[in-house]
Amino acid sequence: MDRATDPVASEVAVRRFSADDSVEELTTLLHRAYADHAAAGRAFFASYQSVEDTAIRLGRGECWLALQGAVLVGTVTLAARYKVQDGYPAPAGAGSFWQLAVDPAYCRTGLGQRLLTLAEERIAALGATEAVIDTSVEAIELVGWYRRRGYDPIGTWRWDVTNYESVVLLKTLPAG
Repeated sequence: MDRATDPVASEVAVRRFSADDSVEELTTLLHRAYADHAAAGRAFFASYQSVEDTAIRLGRGECWLALQGAVLVGTVTLAARYKVQDGYPAPAGAGSFWQLAVDPAYCRTGLGQRLLTLAEERIAALGATEAVIDTSVEAIELVGWYRRRGYDPIGTWRWDVTNYESVVLLKTLPAG
């Protein structure tokens, strides 16, 4: 059966992260979801971050979980009014999302698009009119995925926790 039409994938529930949820389990999902990037030599922070790092990143925004029953299969964390370092090529007041991750078994089911749409809707509802994201310039398929969803390159950036140059992408959001 084609995973894109798999009825099991459509039964995934999405909800906010709560105090009862496991940061360890979330970190394990991030490592699994970003393993292919790491295998390709791209050290995405989510591919190796510690449980403590995950907790810090959760504290910077709203974290949403995708669950198939009790099994964590996806996540995204977002914030409006994304705080960035001086020089980062994004407009003041833009929202952002990070740790967008889908369990490899759920790739190509539409779950990533569902989480992206949720992030954009929440960012708009929180008052931002633009969303900014960055990813490795070498992750050609991922950059293309964002471009097909309306994100345009606006600059580059190099984080001290990765081993690559990032392309910074921006999308104007519909009013929340």
